[in-house]
Amino acid sequence: MNTIFTVAALELKAIYALAAGISIAVVGVAAAIGMAMVIGKALDGIARQPEADGKIRSSLILGLIFIETVIIYVLLISVLLVINVL
Repeated sequence: MNTIFTVAALELKAIYALAAGISIAVVGVAAAIGMAMVIGKALDGIARQPEADGKIRSSLILGLIFIETVIIYVLLISVLLVINVL
């Protein structure tokens, strides 16, 4: 019950800033976990089939680029959210 009044007492600017910060934190952690999983699986595949090194590496880099793109989109949206509020 006390947290409802605390959130209600915050200004709209503060809520937007908190939302931007939390979204970047959540996406950053999720992306780091996703990247670790992708890299681990790629290294597993290379260890099993060393002759497929080039194909696995190119797929790995493409996957990592997609993950980084999501992070950049969230950063852009968070920055725009904070800038438009201020």
